Amino acid sequence: MQPDNLTFARDGAQLFRAALSRDRLHCLEAVLSHLPPDHAGLRLRDVEGLAPFLASAGPIGRCAASLLGDDCRPVRAILFDKTPGTNWALGWHQDRTIAVKQRAAVEGFETWSVKGGMLHVEPPFELLSGMVTLRVHIDAVPANNAPLLIAPGSHRLGRIAEDEVRAVVRRCGTVACLAEPGDVWLYATPILHASEAAAAPAHRRVLQVDFSVDRLPGGLEWLGV
Repeated sequence: MQPDNLTFARDGAQLFRAALSRDRLHCLEAVLSHLPPDHAGLRLRDVEGLAPFLASAGPIGRCAASLLGDDCRPVRAILFDKTPGTNWALGWHQDRTIAVKQRAAVEGFETWSVKGGMLHVEPPFELLSGMVTLRVHIDAVPANNAPLLIAPGSHRLGRIAEDEVRAVVRRCGTVACLAEPGDVWLYATPILHASEAAAAPAHRRVLQVDFSVDRLPGGLEWLGV
C-alpha cells in the first residue's frame, strides 16, 4: 500500500503533505534550535514559541483537530534526532504511557515510571484509543533514512500481547511512512509501529506530539507541553 493512500478511518494513519510551509518549517526549526542536538529522544516541556504551532488552529495542531475536533490539546512532545551517532532501531510495539503532573491512585492507571524527568503512567487502553500522535518531519525521510513503519489497522485490536505482535504485523502488513520536510504523519496512538536503523544515516529530526480531548479522572492531570 502506498503511504498517500492510507486513511485514518480505514488504516489508523494519514499523511498531511506540506502541512508546514517552508517559512513555517524554518520558524519551527528556530524554535527548536536551542535544544541539545543528537538526542535519540528529547522530551519537551515549556519550549518557548512552540505552543502556537500545536494549538488546534496552528499549522500542526489543526491536523489533529481535523479528527479530534477543536477541543484537542497537545499532551506530550518528543524531539527525535536520528544521526550517524544516534542511529538506533526500535522493535514493533504500541505506545502505552502518558505523561502526568502528579501521581494518584486511580483505578486502571498502572505501572508508574519517570522518563526524561517526567512522570509517566499506563492508562486504561480506552484512553489511548481516543488519542492521536503526530510526527512532524523537519528533514526528509526516504526509505534509507529509517522511516517509521506501521501496521495498518492494528490500532483496532486493543492491547496486543508481546508474543502476538509478530503475527499481528504479518496479518496487517507494513507501510513505511516516507516523508518530505514539512510533512506531518498522523496515526492512532495505539497502532503497532517500529523503526529500523538508517541505512544511510543523516539528520532525521522528527517532532512527535500526542493529542487528546479527554480529561483524566481522579485528580490526575496531563503534564502537557
